[in-house]
Amino acid sequence: MSLELISIVKHWPMKDIILSFNLHTGESLALLGPSGCGKSSVLRIIAGLLPPDSGRVVIGGRDVTALSPGKRGVGMVFQESALFPHLSVEDNIGYGPRSAGKTKKESRQIAAFWLERFSLSGFARRNVDSLSGGERQRVSLARTLAVEPAVVLFDEALTALDQELRVRLGCELRERQRELGYTAVYVTHDREEAQRLADRVLVME
Repeated sequence: MSLELISIVKHWPMKDIILSFNLHTGESLALLGPSGCGKSSVLRIIAGLLPPDSGRVVIGGRDVTALSPGKRGVGMVFQESALFPHLSVEDNIGYGPRSAGKTKKESRQIAAFWLERFSLSGFARRNVDSLSGGERQRVSLARTLAVEPAVVLFDEALTALDQELRVRLGCELRERQRELGYTAVYVTHDREEAQRLADRVLVME
Protein backbone atom coordinates (compact mmCIF):
# COMPACT_ATOMS: atom_id res chain seq x y z
CA MET A 1 0.00 0.00 0.00
CA SER A 2 1.09 3.57 -0.59
CA LEU A 3 2.20 5.68 2.36
CA GLU A 4 2.09 9.45 2.52
CA LEU A 5 3.08 11.87 5.27
CA ILE A 6 1.53 15.26 4.61
CA SER A 7 3.03 18.25 6.43
CA ILE A 8 3.70 16.29 9.62
CA VAL A 9 4.83 18.48 12.53
CA LYS A 10 5.88 17.30 15.99
CA HIS A 11 7.26 19.70 18.57
CA TRP A 12 9.77 18.51 21.16
CA PRO A 13 11.58 20.73 23.71
CA MET A 14 14.90 20.43 21.86
CA LYS A 15 13.70 19.60 18.34
CA ASP A 16 10.88 20.23 15.88
CA ILE A 17 10.12 17.51 13.33
CA ILE A 18 8.69 18.83 10.06
CA LEU A 19 8.35 16.22 7.35
CA SER A 20 6.49 15.20 4.19
CA PHE A 21 7.08 12.27 1.86
CA ASN A 22 5.21 9.88 -0.41
CA LEU A 23 5.92 6.20 -1.05
CA HIS A 24 4.28 4.05 -3.71
CA THR A 25 3.16 0.50 -2.93
CA GLY A 26 6.19 -1.76 -2.50
CA GLU A 27 8.67 1.13 -2.34
CA SER A 28 11.18 1.51 0.50
CA LEU A 29 12.60 4.59 2.22
CA ALA A 30 15.45 4.92 4.68
CA LEU A 31 15.43 7.72 7.25
CA LEU A 32 19.09 8.51 7.83
CA GLY A 33 20.48 10.74 10.54
CA PRO A 34 22.17 10.97 13.94
CA SER A 35 20.59 9.96 17.25
CA GLY A 36 18.06 12.47 18.50
CA CYS A 37 17.05 13.86 15.10
CA GLY A 38 13.54 12.38 15.32
CA LYS A 39 13.78 9.31 13.08
CA SER A 40 12.11 6.95 15.55
CA SER A 41 9.43 9.53 16.33
CA VAL A 42 8.48 9.55 12.63
CA LEU A 43 8.00 5.77 12.72
CA ARG A 44 5.89 6.02 15.87
CA ILE A 45 3.71 8.66 14.20
CA ILE A 46 3.18 6.37 11.18
CA ALA A 47 2.36 3.44 13.46
CA GLY A 48 -0.08 5.47 15.55
CA LEU A 49 1.98 5.24 18.73
CA LEU A 50 2.62 9.00 18.78
CA PRO A 51 0.16 11.68 17.61
CA PRO A 52 1.53 14.47 15.39
CA ASP A 53 0.84 18.06 16.43
CA SER A 54 -0.39 18.67 12.90
CA GLY A 55 -0.39 17.01 9.50
CA ARG A 56 -1.80 13.74 8.17
CA VAL A 57 -0.75 10.11 7.75
CA VAL A 58 -2.34 8.52 4.68
CA ILE A 59 -2.07 4.79 3.96
CA GLY A 60 -3.52 3.37 0.77
CA GLY A 61 -5.29 6.66 0.11
CA ARG A 62 -7.03 6.58 3.51
CA ASP A 63 -6.38 9.16 6.22
CA VAL A 64 -5.38 7.06 9.26
CA THR A 65 -4.13 9.93 11.46
CA ALA A 66 -6.89 9.40 14.03
CA LEU A 67 -6.94 5.58 13.86
CA SER A 68 -5.54 3.33 16.59
CA PRO A 69 -2.37 1.35 15.81
CA GLY A 70 -4.25 -1.93 15.38
CA LYS A 71 -6.40 -0.55 12.57
CA ARG A 72 -3.62 0.82 10.35
CA GLY A 73 -2.21 -2.36 8.79
CA VAL A 74 1.28 -1.39 9.95
CA GLY A 75 3.92 -3.73 11.37
CA MET A 76 6.96 -2.58 13.34
CA VAL A 77 10.32 -4.24 14.06
CA PHE A 78 12.44 -2.81 16.87
CA GLN A 79 16.16 -2.93 17.65
CA GLU A 80 15.39 -5.23 20.58
CA SER A 81 13.48 -8.27 19.33
CA ALA A 82 10.87 -8.00 22.16
CA LEU A 83 9.78 -11.63 21.80
CA PHE A 84 7.51 -13.31 24.33
CA PRO A 85 9.96 -15.28 26.55
CA HIS A 86 7.29 -17.76 27.73
CA LEU A 87 6.36 -18.79 24.18
CA SER A 88 8.20 -21.02 21.72
CA VAL A 89 9.53 -19.69 18.43
CA GLU A 90 6.51 -21.14 16.63
CA ASP A 91 4.03 -19.60 19.07
CA ASN A 92 5.77 -16.21 18.89
CA ILE A 93 5.35 -16.14 15.11
CA GLY A 94 1.81 -17.53 15.27
CA TYR A 95 0.68 -15.11 17.97
CA GLY A 96 -0.48 -12.39 15.55
CA PRO A 97 -2.43 -14.70 13.22
CA ARG A 98 -3.99 -16.43 16.24
CA SER A 99 -5.05 -13.06 17.66
CA ALA A 100 -6.56 -12.21 14.27
CA GLY A 101 -8.84 -15.26 14.44
CA LYS A 102 -6.81 -18.00 12.75
CA THR A 103 -7.11 -21.50 14.20
CA LYS A 104 -4.20 -23.08 16.03
CA LYS A 105 -3.53 -25.32 13.02
CA GLU A 106 -3.60 -22.37 10.61
CA SER A 107 -1.29 -20.37 12.88
CA ARG A 108 1.21 -23.23 12.96
CA GLN A 109 1.11 -23.49 9.18
CA ILE A 110 1.78 -19.76 8.88
CA ALA A 111 4.63 -20.03 11.39
CA ALA A 112 6.15 -22.93 9.44
CA PHE A 113 6.00 -20.89 6.24
CA TRP A 114 7.88 -17.97 7.81
CA LEU A 115 10.38 -20.18 9.60
CA GLU A 116 11.35 -21.61 6.23
CA ARG A 117 11.50 -18.12 4.68
CA PHE A 118 14.01 -16.98 7.28
CA SER A 119 16.09 -20.18 7.32
CA LEU A 120 14.77 -21.23 10.72
CA SER A 121 13.18 -24.57 9.86
CA GLY A 122 13.63 -26.88 12.85
CA PHE A 123 13.45 -24.01 15.34
CA ALA A 124 9.67 -24.20 15.92
CA ARG A 125 9.82 -25.75 19.40
CA ARG A 126 12.88 -23.85 20.59
CA ASN A 127 12.66 -21.46 23.50
CA VAL A 128 13.49 -17.92 22.35
CA ASP A 129 16.00 -17.53 25.21
CA SER A 130 18.15 -20.21 23.56
CA LEU A 131 18.53 -18.23 20.31
CA SER A 132 21.44 -16.09 19.17
CA GLY A 133 20.95 -12.39 18.49
CA GLY A 134 20.63 -12.97 14.76
CA GLU A 135 18.17 -15.82 15.23
CA ARG A 136 16.04 -13.75 17.61
CA GLN A 137 15.87 -10.90 15.12
CA ARG A 138 14.87 -13.29 12.34
CA VAL A 139 12.05 -14.58 14.54
CA SER A 140 11.02 -10.99 15.26
CA LEU A 141 10.93 -10.22 11.54
CA ALA A 142 8.94 -13.39 10.85
CA ARG A 143 6.47 -12.52 13.63
CA THR A 144 5.91 -9.06 12.17
CA LEU A 145 5.43 -10.29 8.60
CA ALA A 146 3.19 -13.21 9.60
CA VAL A 147 0.19 -10.86 9.88
CA GLU A 148 0.86 -9.56 6.33
CA PRO A 149 1.08 -5.84 7.11
CA ALA A 150 0.80 -3.47 4.16
CA VAL A 151 3.49 -1.20 5.64
CA VAL A 152 6.48 -2.38 7.70
CA LEU A 153 8.60 -0.05 9.85
CA PHE A 154 12.12 -1.00 10.94
CA ASP A 155 13.49 0.99 13.89
CA GLU A 156 17.26 0.32 13.86
CA ALA A 157 16.24 -3.34 13.53
CA LEU A 158 19.75 -4.56 12.59
CA THR A 159 21.85 -2.33 14.85
CA ALA A 160 22.40 -4.93 17.59
CA LEU A 161 23.92 -7.44 15.13
CA ASP A 162 27.55 -7.75 14.04
CA GLN A 163 28.47 -6.20 10.70
CA GLU A 164 28.58 -9.40 8.66
CA LEU A 165 25.16 -10.50 9.91
CA ARG A 166 23.73 -7.00 9.39
CA VAL A 167 24.73 -7.09 5.72
CA ARG A 168 23.42 -10.62 5.22
CA LEU A 169 20.10 -10.01 6.98
CA GLY A 170 19.73 -6.66 5.22
CA CYS A 171 20.00 -8.39 1.84
CA GLU A 172 17.50 -10.97 3.05
CA LEU A 173 15.06 -8.21 4.02
CA ARG A 174 15.39 -6.64 0.60
CA GLU A 175 14.56 -9.96 -1.05
CA ARG A 176 11.54 -10.51 1.21
CA GLN A 177 10.22 -7.04 0.45
CA ARG A 178 10.50 -7.54 -3.30
CA GLU A 179 8.85 -10.93 -2.98
CA LEU A 180 5.96 -9.81 -0.75
CA GLY A 181 5.44 -6.27 -2.02
CA TYR A 182 5.01 -4.45 1.27
CA THR A 183 5.99 -0.80 1.66
CA ALA A 184 8.91 -0.27 4.05
CA VAL A 185 10.49 2.52 6.07
CA TYR A 186 13.87 1.92 7.69
CA VAL A 187 15.53 4.00 10.39
CA THR A 188 19.33 3.89 10.45
CA HIS A 189 22.37 6.05 11.17
CA ASP A 190 24.52 4.05 8.73
CA ARG A 191 24.66 5.54 5.24
CA GLU A 192 25.82 2.33 3.55
CA GLU A 193 23.04 0.38 5.22
CA ALA A 194 20.48 2.98 4.14
CA GLN A 195 21.58 2.68 0.52
CA ARG A 196 21.61 -1.12 0.75
CA LEU A 197 18.10 -1.39 2.20
CA ALA A 198 16.08 1.31 0.48
CA ASP A 199 15.04 2.68 -2.89
CA ARG A 200 15.33 6.21 -1.53
CA VAL A 201 17.16 7.86 1.37
CA LEU A 202 15.82 10.85 3.30
CA VAL A 203 18.42 12.61 5.46
CA MET A 204 17.23 14.07 8.77
CA GLU A 205 19.34 16.47 10.79
